[in-house]
Amino acid sequence: MARGKSRRPDRIGAHEAMTAKMHLAELNFGTLRYDWDDPRIAPFQSVLGKVGAIAQRCPGFIWQMDEDEMDAAQRDPAGPFGAKPRTASTLSVWADAQSLWFFVERSVHGRYLRRAGEWFEPEDRGNLVLWWVPEGHRPGLAEGMARFRQLRSRGPSEDAFDFDWLRQTGKLPAPTR
Repeated sequence: MARGKSRRPDRIGAHEAMTAKMHLAELNFGTLRYDWDDPRIAPFQSVLGKVGAIAQRCPGFIWQMDEDEMDAAQRDPAGPFGAKPRTASTLSVWADAQSLWFFVERSVHGRYLRRAGEWFEPEDRGNLVLWWVPEGHRPGLAEGMARFRQLRSRGPSEDAFDFDWLRQTGKLPAPTR
């Protein structure tokens, strides 16, 4: 990189991408059917700490946005979620696609993921976007939402994708179920 010039981490060039170690960022979110203090959400709330702790112990886990910061963003009228206090979301970084996929599908997270219909609005659950970030980069919610909107408006590409795209491009094996 030329001296005096700065480059935003999310605008990494093709040459830099080939030589830099890249990690996988993920943002997922959905709207709960009921308020956080509703007893019907209690089973979901009771597993959040357990699932988060498992994620942090999984091989390939690198970083996750702090729960308080995520909560503040969910309540902020000017924030990326537009003051939707029933939003549940996660933003994290993983060493590679296989590590994240293992956590999502093969850990206890997968068991609770299959119960999403009990807790989340059917039309607003399972919102997921994945994208590559340079090693050491910690994305913010604005970056994640921009990637999500890009995925929704243009479809999957190298810049914003989902697990299906990773499988189709050979970067993740087909499910074994």
